[in-house]
Amino acid sequence: MNWYDWILRNELPVRLGFFFGIFAIMAAWELLTPRRTLTVSKSIRWANNLGLVFLNSFILRLLFPAAAVGVAALAEQRGWGLLNFYETPFIPSVVIAVIVMDFVIYLQHVMVHAVPVLWRLHRVHHADLDYDVTTGARFHTFEIILSMLIKFATIMVLGPPVVAVVIFEVLLNATAMFNHGNVRLPTSLDRVLRWFLVTPDMHRVHHSVEDDEANSNFGFSLPWWDRLFGTYRDQPRGGHEGMTIGIHKYRDPKQVNRLPGMLALPFIGKISGYAINRREWSNSDEK
Repeated sequence: MNWYDWILRNELPVRLGFFFGIFAIMAAWELLTPRRTLTVSKSIRWANNLGLVFLNSFILRLLFPAAAVGVAALAEQRGWGLLNFYETPFIPSVVIAVIVMDFVIYLQHVMVHAVPVLWRLHRVHHADLDYDVTTGARFHTFEIILSMLIKFATIMVLGPPVVAVVIFEVLLNATAMFNHGNVRLPTSLDRVLRWFLVTPDMHRVHHSVEDDEANSNFGFSLPWWDRLFGTYRDQPRGGHEGMTIGIHKYRDPKQVNRLPGMLALPFIGKISGYAINRREWSNSDEK
């Protein structure tokens, strides 16, 4: 069996191995040097956030058994996508593919904030009243399905090598857990690191209740897109210990930190704007 076949056969164990390994590291780190004091029962939040993760994983495997790796293998076999059409050398094609797919994730993230009906799905992620490693994987099932379809379309157009898709999936999961971690980094290290990787302090700003802060720092892995497109914000105005996490209008733990409430959240209330161009500070409750 060559390495290509091995990746196809073992893609899921590889991703799960990295997921549980990084999760364990971040969970231990949060216990040792927490950045913020948690406000809601950790056991309840973790049980429900992880319950949503396992539900989503089950549904994705049911709907898309081949997953992104299977689509990449099909595109490679059929010669679909730009990188296959132009016969790009392997190493550059892997690097290009990972960077382009990360850029698409950035654009997708901006989109789910800009389009009101998509924001209704995405607010499940933002409604968490605390911010820790489990927040990084807390997304509504419909948003996860949408994200997978966008990923499939990107792969079909781009034609990335299979190994690039595996690397991207591992990096995306790992960095999502890292930058959602309730961990403390030395300020000097954070300043340097955030030029190359989205740090917890950088992304935490995005989970503020305030409009202009929540509409900033959309990157998950690479921090360059926020700087290039003017969505970068250095720090929250209230400081990381003083800022309020979540959404103004949704503060009931029974609604936003319990699985039934999380699944129902997109269907509650009227559709209202959450436009990406709302960059001014608004302390209103109309969200």
